[in-house]
Order: sequence, then C-alpha cells, then structure tokens
Amino acid sequence: MHGFNESNFIPLRNSEGSPSCKKKNFQTTNEDGSVSPPHGGKKRRENISLGRTRKFDRYVRSTASPWVTRDYHPGLVGFHEEIEDFYEFMRPTEEERQMREYVIKSVEEVVLELWPTCKLDVFGSFRTDLYLPTSDIDIVLFGEWEHLPLWSLQKALVSKDIVAEGSVKVLDRAAVPLIKFQHKETLVKVDISFNIQSGVQSVELIKDFMKKYPALPKLIFVLKQFLLVRELNEVWTGGLSSYSLILMAISFLQTHPRSDSRDITNNLGVMLLEFLELYGRHFNYQSLCICVKNKGYITKEEFRKQMDNGCQPSLLSIEDPLTLGNDLGRGSYAVMQVKQAFEFSFRTLTNAIFHLNFNGNQPSLLSLIVYVPYDIMEYRRMAVAKVERLR
Repeated sequence: MHGFNESNFIPLRNSEGSPSCKKKNFQTTNEDGSVSPPHGGKKRRENISLGRTRKFDRYVRSTASPWVTRDYHPGLVGFHEEIEDFYEFMRPTEEERQMREYVIKSVEEVVLELWPTCKLDVFGSFRTDLYLPTSDIDIVLFGEWEHLPLWSLQKALVSKDIVAEGSVKVLDRAAVPLIKFQHKETLVKVDISFNIQSGVQSVELIKDFMKKYPALPKLIFVLKQFLLVRELNEVWTGGLSSYSLILMAISFLQTHPRSDSRDITNNLGVMLLEFLELYGRHFNYQSLCICVKNKGYITKEEFRKQMDNGCQPSLLSIEDPLTLGNDLGRGSYAVMQVKQAFEFSFRTLTNAIFHLNFNGNQPSLLSLIVYVPYDIMEYRRMAVAKVERLR
C-alpha cells in the first residue's frame, strides 16, 4: 500500500525545470503488461479541445459564466469564492429534483405493468445530489428473468410513449448491459440496468465520504462540468464515469499530505489546482492503481493478482471498493486526453493567477476552464415551466 511520496505527488509549486514537468509520450500498452482497452468499434472522438472548448477573451468575464454575480478578492482567495458560487449555482434546484422524480415514476409505472413483483431503485448522482442539470438518472431493476429483458422493456417504453423510438439505445453487449434513452416529455436522460447491487451500495459509500470531506461535492461539480464541456464524461466514448471521477477525488483527499484536507474552511481554489496538478502531471498512470478502500495506491502488479481470467489492469486503474478485482477504469480508454486536459488547465490557471497577482484585476478565473452552455440555461427554465404545469 502506498500513500503520497515524491514519485506519486509533488505539492503545488513552480517547478517547470523539474524532470516531472517534462512532457512524456504515453502508450496504451505498457512495459508492466497493463493495457488500455482497444477502440473496440466505439464512437471515435475527434478534435477534442484540451483547454477551453469555447473561445474566451482571456481574463475577461465571460457571458458563459452565469455563476459570477459579484467581484472577487484577488488571487486564490477570490478563486475559492468563485468555486463556492459555482457550486451554489450548479447544484440541483427543487424544480430539477421534482422533474426527475416525475420521470422515475413514469418509468416505474411501465416496469410494474410488465413485472408486478419487480423492484426499481435509483442510484448514482440523483441519490447523492451530485447531478448536473443535464445528468442522467441511473435506475436499476431487480427481478428474476431467464434472460435480461432489455428488448421487452425497450418496446414497452416506446409503446407507452415514454421515449421517442429513435432515442433508445440497447447496449446488450456492454460489460453492464443497459438501456439508454431520453424521456420524451422532459428530455431527461435515463440509464436502466438490471440486478446490479453495487450501484445502490455505492451511494452510501459516497455519502459517507461527503460527510468526511466537506470540499468533495464542491470539487466534483466543477470537475463534472469540466469533463462535460470536453465530451470526456461518458465511459462508452472512453471518458470518465462520474463514479470514477468521485473516487479519484476521494483518493486525492485521502492521501493529501496536509492534515487540513478535511477542514471545511480549506481553500477550494488551492485544492482544485492541486487535483489538476496531481492527475495532470504527477500521478503514475503506468504503475499505480487507485485504492480508496485502503486510503492509498497499490501497484498494478498487486491489483492484477486480484483479477479473474487473466485480465490486465487498464491504463487508468481504479479498484472497485465494493467488488474485489473489478477495475472501474477499464472503459476509460481516452484517459490520456483527460490527463492532458487537466495539465493544460493547471497551467492556464496558474499562469492567470500569476498574471493577476501583478495586475490586481480579478475577473472570473473558473471561466478559463469551464463554462455553462446556453442550452443548460434553457433546460433549467424549461424545468421550472414543466414543474409549474405538473402542480
């Protein structure tokens, strides 16, 4: 078991001349035998921006920064204040919660008409309150079937006019078979899986860590939006799942060299920069596996011994804290793009903070790496109107 040491993490500092800051070429097949999953016919991503997805005037407040409603203090104090404002702006509204409950109820009615003894449960970001306005709802069905009824449920959802037929995807060959669709009336996206207990168990695990680390949800909202605007937030296209991202953030907090990482008054700007620095520059993707269960890292060689059928740890290797030998990072074949985005954003922010310290002008720093698309603002207005009609 490994905690922080010089080879795994270097504290935030200006170290451009150090060997660890030199660019390296990473391959998906590694000397230790670990492999990144092949493309496998999945959607190929092209022209993904490593920095800002939209063009912003540097150091000028952007119209895509609706969370900015005040002036901030200079430097990292102001950056902390802005992350607090971003969290308050992006966290779920009451209307968004009610609209999702309406979607869940409409799906449950279809399910119980097909299988009256089936149990429906919800897990993921809806249960932890870590969902963005456009996040999916994760639903799991528990029942007894000889074969998973993916196509039966798909037909029933279409016939009941819950979804538009063209929006439904049945991923029957995925590691976890599921149905993906967009709810016709509300446009909320839904994922339905079957008999997967670990999803429900993970909710309590995350809630426990949120109590232990008050900064966790505030970092997660920034990082989820960060990945969303770069189209790096879906495992089926090689990005990071929300669960993997949360475990990476938990690991960062667990192994942080400062004892105040649990302190509610900790500077969120510093912590975000250190997260980007760790996973953008210093984390050893080639050799280490993230292991939150034991508050540190294990080598991929150690993790390989836990895996069945001769499987190899993936390039981003994250031990499932609930299922022995399960590598949660195995589908994230675009992790090097995530790493590069983290590194680029770390450099962008540190350069901006250095510049502002000398010029005294403090516009939005966060808008250098994230933005809120116009369609999200429209979606929120639609949610309010929809809930008003339901009342």
